[in-house]
Amino acid sequence: MFTISERNFFSRRCVWVNGPVIVGAGPSGLAVGACLREQGVPFVILERADCIASLWQKRTYDRLKLHLPKKFCQLPKFPFPNHYPEYPTKRQFIDYLESYANHFDIKPQFNETVESAKYDEACKVWRIKTVSPIGCEVEYICQWLVVATGENAERVVPDIEGLKHFGGEVIHACDYKSGEKYQGKKVVVIGCGNSGMEVSLDLSNHNAQPSMVCRSSVHVLPREIFGKSTFELAMFMMSWLPLWLVDKILLIIAWFILGNIENYGLKRPSIGPLTLKNTQGKTPVLDIGALEKIRSGKIKVIPGIKRFSCGTIELVNGEKLEVDSVVLATGYCSNVPFWLQESEFFSKNGFPKAQNNWKGKSGLYAVGFTRKGLAGASADATKIAQDIAKVYKDDLKQKKQKVSTHRRCISTF
Repeated sequence: MFTISERNFFSRRCVWVNGPVIVGAGPSGLAVGACLREQGVPFVILERADCIASLWQKRTYDRLKLHLPKKFCQLPKFPFPNHYPEYPTKRQFIDYLESYANHFDIKPQFNETVESAKYDEACKVWRIKTVSPIGCEVEYICQWLVVATGENAERVVPDIEGLKHFGGEVIHACDYKSGEKYQGKKVVVIGCGNSGMEVSLDLSNHNAQPSMVCRSSVHVLPREIFGKSTFELAMFMMSWLPLWLVDKILLIIAWFILGNIENYGLKRPSIGPLTLKNTQGKTPVLDIGALEKIRSGKIKVIPGIKRFSCGTIELVNGEKLEVDSVVLATGYCSNVPFWLQESEFFSKNGFPKAQNNWKGKSGLYAVGFTRKGLAGASADATKIAQDIAKVYKDDLKQKKQKVSTHRRCISTF
């Protein structure tokens, strides 16, 4: 007679995957799938949502556009349509990703949340256990595991005194769609990164009264310099000049174009923007109009919040403000530590321990964790697919040779 745990074990459906299992159907996971398809390697993509690129489809605001020119954001082997603008909209990017999936015949297993993934040393395979919204459990067994859940899997909600007793609306930026419903309201946006700046700009454009909390220092650069993308210009200079000098040049140009942002309550970090991005993963803000709103006073910059109370906030400088709503533009984090049972390749923060590392041991790979955006994810996806394909094809060749030898032996007998 089986115990309860034994019955549950035998009721779980097991699936053997001839190729890798890819966790995540965002741009990174799709890129790996496309590259594997080109190499003739089978694969399975597991996605907890009911669609591809759920971050883009369900957790972004309406006005969002790509911050970088489209040529730096396209996935491997499939360029953006020629008629797309230099900075595609959210809807255009989603359409592009759906076309990408259709072109490479990528069909993820939707509504499957990975609960655990562990390498079985005895059998030399990965065991990935998933559960569906209705409680169906599946265990996938494979030789390779590709982690493609990305840097932005889970929202970060800060622990601020009194927030639960505020009484007004409090949402994360991932739930913010438009400033239309905030017309005339006093809204505090906590965070001054790209999301915080854009949400504040959108609120101001809809005649709300946004105040943006700037708790730490931030680099603000113009999106374009002399009609050219700032990012593209930086990449060009880095091919000829050392990083520290490129940082200096960018800051001098930004000062001439934007002025001294510290006059408006925004403090610049002591480390240069590219150095900060490479060492700490903190992306500089590419300004698309928020700074002009700050100059005119339509977006108010305020210091850190000390505590919330009913309908009001107290700032660290002692000032108190009446507030209707709060938007937490406080970023995201990796969710890898919650399901991947591995501690050698990934650190506790859910990122690979070694910077720019895409390959671990025992068939473990990571894509989309290099903090280099879509271009970095595409580069990693190409390398991962090539690495897996080499082993896959070698194994296939050896199996065919064994079968051929076996057949010759039978024929001789």
